[in-house]
Amino acid sequence: MKKEENARRQFASLSEAHRAFGLPQPQHPLISLINGARDGLEVSRPPGAHVLQFYKIAYKPRLGGKLKYGQDYYDFDEGGLLFAAPNQVVGSPDDSGDCSEYTLLIHPDFLWNHPLAKKIKTYGFFAYSANEALHLSDPEKETIISIFKFMEAELNSRIDDFSQEVIISQIELLLNYANRFYKRQFITRKAISSDLLQKLEEILDEYFTNEISTSHGIPTVSYLAEKLHLSPSYLSDMLRSLTGQNAQQHIHHKLIEKAKEKLSATSLSVSEVAYKLGFEHPQSFSKLFKTKTRLSPLEFRRSFN
Repeated sequence: MKKEENARRQFASLSEAHRAFGLPQPQHPLISLINGARDGLEVSRPPGAHVLQFYKIAYKPRLGGKLKYGQDYYDFDEGGLLFAAPNQVVGSPDDSGDCSEYTLLIHPDFLWNHPLAKKIKTYGFFAYSANEALHLSDPEKETIISIFKFMEAELNSRIDDFSQEVIISQIELLLNYANRFYKRQFITRKAISSDLLQKLEEILDEYFTNEISTSHGIPTVSYLAEKLHLSPSYLSDMLRSLTGQNAQQHIHHKLIEKAKEKLSATSLSVSEVAYKLGFEHPQSFSKLFKTKTRLSPLEFRRSFN
């Protein structure tokens, strides 16, 4: 494991990344838009996993990971977008080339003292894994490419007092469109998502029925995501699109369901119910139960009886 971590290249600045890609120095130290077709990034990109200290948004004209359901494919063939936040591992040890047409690199300092500096952290897709990329339809592709081209023209023109605001507005526009298109992707993948939701329910039922919670505590979002082979962020956003609840809220909903069953059908004390559900402290269970039901566990038991 240590050998693999040491093999990962670390890029603290855009200049370092440009040198590794065999590109000229960026025109701006904190933001760079690399045109892969023009700059030959596909040829000179360093292979393997690496870690960036800045945001990366890449458009790839050929995107793997199309989703098949039955005999039909649900995603588009027009390429798509990949996102990475600072300190994330990008690529893999056996990755030999990126094939990105556009790659936008944004140092967090470029957004400093601007509302987008905080807002960008709320876009969950920066934490999605590579197989959860955004697949674009042809019209969506045209929209994204047009934004990249506008940014490219702005970055290549004379930098003035308005440059930063103009470019940040384009970054925010790009992110908002990505948010919209991901919502569409959740809809077009609804059959797949519904199956995942059913599997999630089965995992949670098994977790509580076999009392795994007694020894391992309350199930976490990371635990469920790993079981479903999804990133935690993608799982939460998928559930929100289907049920209106994120993964943590879904876990709490299941906890309350199981608590009601035990309070109504057994003679277990409130503390015993709490421990069986995975709570370390009965007070935490009682607080959550009252928050969700407006009744304490004892009040619920009395009202049920």
